[in-house]
Amino acid sequence: MQTWKRLALATATTLVLGATSGCGTLGTIGKLEDGAAAEAGRMWDRWVDGQGDIAVATTWERKVKAGVSASDIADILKQVAVERNMRDVGVLPLSKELEARSGQPEKHLTVYSYCSPLTARKMVDFSPHMAAYLPCRISVVERDDGLWLYTLNMDMMVKMGRKLPSPLKEEAMAVRDTIHEMMERASQGAF
Repeated sequence: MQTWKRLALATATTLVLGATSGCGTLGTIGKLEDGAAAEAGRMWDRWVDGQGDIAVATTWERKVKAGVSASDIADILKQVAVERNMRDVGVLPLSKELEARSGQPEKHLTVYSYCSPLTARKMVDFSPHMAAYLPCRISVVERDDGLWLYTLNMDMMVKMGRKLPSPLKEEAMAVRDTIHEMMERASQGAF
């Protein structure tokens, strides 16, 4: 991080902590996962680099290696899901739907959905708001420079919030690791 960004972040943090110390902020900070501030800092940097685009700050992306097709990506995602005991819960072929409606070719856009049902239930029991993040999704997006993969920043989910109790933390990390592996392998064409 650039020096001025670090200084601005440190100053803002000091001001916020000072202004909110009587409002429960300090008590809440003590309930967060270790490293939550570092993860928040990474998100802040991505938000700034993305010129305020919150989607940039809250997602992971991977450029797909040249020669890896959308069909290869679909096969690899399925393969990793089976290997890691993750349920394939749906595919939304948006570009095909748009082509069927308009009769015109569209750039590729498909959304793949995955879930670990038991972990999902435990996460929602821990925080009902987590239901809004279900299921885990990986989108394949064709841009002018080729195919890209996008998914929610899973580190934000498991490293930045309230401390997850064991064994939920380990289960959530396993889901995070699976999505990360899917992104890496699919982007490289690694069967």
